[in-house]
Amino acid sequence: MDAYSKLQAAAAFLQPLISQPIRTAVVLGSGLGNFTKEIVIEKEIPYEDIPHFPVSTVEGHHGKLIIGTIADKPIIAMAGRFHFYEGYRAEEVVFPIRVLKLLGVTTLLISNAAGGVKPGLKVGDLMIINDHISLAIVNPLLGKNDDRLGPRFPDMSEPYKKELIVKAKAIAAEQGIELKEGVYFGVTGPTFETRAEYKMIHVLGGDAVGMSTVQEVITAVHMGMDVFAMSVITDIGIREEDNIITHEEVLEAATAAEPKFSTIFRELIRSVN
Repeated sequence: MDAYSKLQAAAAFLQPLISQPIRTAVVLGSGLGNFTKEIVIEKEIPYEDIPHFPVSTVEGHHGKLIIGTIADKPIIAMAGRFHFYEGYRAEEVVFPIRVLKLLGVTTLLISNAAGGVKPGLKVGDLMIINDHISLAIVNPLLGKNDDRLGPRFPDMSEPYKKELIVKAKAIAAEQGIELKEGVYFGVTGPTFETRAEYKMIHVLGGDAVGMSTVQEVITAVHMGMDVFAMSVITDIGIREEDNIITHEEVLEAATAAEPKFSTIFRELIRSVN
């Protein structure tokens, strides 16, 4: 079975489970799975039940697709995502994004936990991603292009929809939530960065660094979706004191910042559907 047929099979399995057209999907990052409490859940589908879907193996990622509503708006949420460092090929990492598009999704909201690189960022900050640097990741569009999915050379001048960024800033202002904004530097992981790597990322223009999101965004843009993405800063890379970072600390920081994150995403979903 070729790649497109696998996508069609997954979409065909899910389509009968969807009771109304869904235009917005959410991808939940490490430690942000509790956002699902905002959803009036209609159906939960474990990833292993969906034909050809990968299965999430990382702590903090639940591994299920949730269909339901937020603020009476229909959505699909990915509670758990896939990472290149888990051993998946790039095309497997982005398989769910392509399935979402085949199901009719036109707007993708992405979250992640990220390390702060830009001076002034602190643990718990929310950073809107206004651009990314993909030099250190494997591009998911490598290989023969399937024109049914998108063009051979997709334009990446606005990977993160400016209109959605403006809306998110307005929501934050209304709610009294401080937002930062910056460039996300994508890496493969699974190691956290060395001091020298953090300095390099800063010099190259990265404000935050993480092990997800970029491949998903490239794929979404390739397929014509509008994207909004936001990082929860869960650790600080360039600092003079002890630089040891653990995954447990990342999850703890993400969970603490979740109420603010949930407010932004909930109200953004209300505004875009």
